[in-house]
Amino acid sequence: MSPDLHHYKLLKLIEANPAIQQREMAKAMGVSLGKANYCLQALVQKGLVKMDNFRRNDNKLGYSYLLTPSGIEEKAKLTVNFLKLKIVEYDTIRNEIEELRRDVEREAKA
Repeated sequence: MSPDLHHYKLLKLIEANPAIQQREMAKAMGVSLGKANYCLQALVQKGLVKMDNFRRNDNKLGYSYLLTPSGIEEKAKLTVNFLKLKIVEYDTIRNEIEELRRDVEREAKA
């Protein structure tokens, strides 16, 4: 899976649930906790995600993740790119299915 796809999935998860824990991120992305942390840190360093600690929370390790304006813009770009990729994959699979159907019809007639 490409870094862009990991970043897209992570931005999408954070947008949907700012209080998501890194273990939940990793599970939803289908990657290790270390990989999720690595991707998250990359997004923070790029200025796409901001981390805030819940200071009044008893669990001092509890964080909230927020998309910055740049993060929202990047997510939109990644969404468009991901959609284009999926459309190409869909068209390829649809063409393969049609070719298989024609093969089956030819074999049935023979």
